[in-house]
Amino acid sequence: MKERMNELIDIINKADYEYHTLDNPTITDQEYDKYLRELFEIEEAHPELVREDSPTHHAGGQIIEGFEKVTHKIPMMSMSDVFSEKEVLDFDNRIQKEHINPEYMCELKIDGLSVSLLYEKGKLVRAATRGDGVVGEDITHNAKTIKAIPLKLTKEVDIEVRGEIFMNKKTLEEINRVRVENGDQPLQNCRNAAAGSMRQLDSKVAASRKLDNFIYHLPNPEDYGITTHSEAIEFMRELGFKINPNNRLVHNIKEVLSYIEEKGKLRPTLPYEIDGVVIKVNSIANQKALGYTAKFPKWATAYKFPAEEVLTELKDIIFTVGRTGQITPNAVLNPTIVAGSTISRATLHNEQYVIDKDLKIGDIVSIRKAGDVIPEVVEAKKERRTGKEKPFKMIDTCPMCNTKLVRKGTVDYYCPNDKCPARNVESLIHFTSRDAMNITGLGDQVMEDLYNFHFIATIPDIYALDKHTKDLTRMEGYGDKSITKLLEAIEDSKSNSLEKLIFGLGIPHVGSKTAKILAQKYKNIDNLINASEEELNEIDDIGKIIAQSIIDFFEKSSNLALIEELKDLGLNMNYLGEEVVENDNFNGKTFVLTGTLETMTRDEAKDIIERNGGKTSSSVSTKTSGVIVGSNPGSKYDKARELNIPIITEEDFKKMF
Repeated sequence: MKERMNELIDIINKADYEYHTLDNPTITDQEYDKYLRELFEIEEAHPELVREDSPTHHAGGQIIEGFEKVTHKIPMMSMSDVFSEKEVLDFDNRIQKEHINPEYMCELKIDGLSVSLLYEKGKLVRAATRGDGVVGEDITHNAKTIKAIPLKLTKEVDIEVRGEIFMNKKTLEEINRVRVENGDQPLQNCRNAAAGSMRQLDSKVAASRKLDNFIYHLPNPEDYGITTHSEAIEFMRELGFKINPNNRLVHNIKEVLSYIEEKGKLRPTLPYEIDGVVIKVNSIANQKALGYTAKFPKWATAYKFPAEEVLTELKDIIFTVGRTGQITPNAVLNPTIVAGSTISRATLHNEQYVIDKDLKIGDIVSIRKAGDVIPEVVEAKKERRTGKEKPFKMIDTCPMCNTKLVRKGTVDYYCPNDKCPARNVESLIHFTSRDAMNITGLGDQVMEDLYNFHFIATIPDIYALDKHTKDLTRMEGYGDKSITKLLEAIEDSKSNSLEKLIFGLGIPHVGSKTAKILAQKYKNIDNLINASEEELNEIDDIGKIIAQSIIDFFEKSSNLALIEELKDLGLNMNYLGEEVVENDNFNGKTFVLTGTLETMTRDEAKDIIERNGGKTSSSVSTKTSGVIVGSNPGSKYDKARELNIPIITEEDFKKMF
């Protein structure tokens, strides 16, 4: 444990130096946060190991040669971070336990450079960076070039205020356009551009960067007779400082969460970069009562928005066998949080995908959630390779049954063994999955157990599981109640509508959406079995490949025998869903969903769109009729704005039907 703690301290100290001193970070904020949180956890569990020079005791940063040192009379402390709604609620609960029922000031967390501004008799005499929180750097000559920083206040007052210097998105775009034209390297991002500009010895450089500034903190409000943070903000505004108009005083934690959701949606439209929301107890007396940790104020915290793309280690590449026998390489990742979910695996699709991305085991890779849902490996960070990485090698035999693989097409490998255990298990898991027959209690692990114990080998065996009730009671984790619930779920699935069965059968290329189209069109399974290829081709969204796949599936006597057996077991073979209605708001139109909806799931929203004659798509294009946006929308929202696609809120969507 001590060895890991020392390793973490070295990593964080190096990251602090690169970020605060060199303005050249080599790890992401998400990686830094993960390491810092791990160090906190170790120190809390083993206080006897805590080092005096631990980065948990002070903010990072050193002084660059050429700038004078400045000692802050009142330390410039950093802020604790939270990453989920639960952690925001935990923050509120800790305050409530101190018998405080607080109002909160919510502020946008600007991605820039913290600054302290000192005025004497209303005139700017010094500007300094935060540095290590106690000692910073004098950047007065550059701060004076920023128009948002007043050289003279409206009152002749002695005061120190704190805020954030930043660069607007359009400014960065224009600067980079000129730099590229001149053959210079473009600036990396708004935060680095702002920090780098303020550390220029020549103030003309800073002046040319058109930087901006918001003031958000008065470190000694009681000296001015001020009793709340909101009063302090208004006082500083009256003195002539620029205050962010998005600040909001709220009365409870529910309003804090609403603010976070609202600003998450607004984020892409803001002229500057933000990475979260700062939450502060409004009462100064309550702030004093709550106090500070060694590094953070206990009366404030910063909610960090989920990252769209984060870095982690590609620890291994393993291979899985799908229900059709297709072999898929999968990334085993060092677990990390992406858009609010912990990700440890991601599909790598096929051999060519890995080759094209030049992925090696041991690489640091960037990952994101494709379509806001599915983990996707974006690229390897080749500049961070150490030489210890292992090259990728495609297997040539099935990892389950050792059968020689066959290649179909240009990129896909298959196990040709119809009796391969992995293929059989995957087919059974697919049949019972949520979008198929939706049998609660028959998840992946349970199905594998039942398969390995020879209780379920085929789909009809699922509906004969009651014959093994006594055997199940002897197995760990299977009590009378859980077995009863499982058998009831199996029985209930017999009443599912036809589209569930069609999808569950595992017809190649027929997804849940296509299954529903077929069920609505043919009404019962026999009509679908007797459909001609020409007839299938005429249906919207069903092309030659899908049509041929359906024909091939029902030409196999084993598949027809399976359906007859399922009929005998009492499974419904008819479409039970609602008929499509003609609604001009949806009919013939294509919609994309992004973000989290409050009053319905995405599947429910898709169902509504389809029942009203519309279609859904996973990607935004010029053919998209509208993008329905929930909280924390992803890149689809940005793409829609770029293409001038109509943005539809959840309320507007509900009005449409």
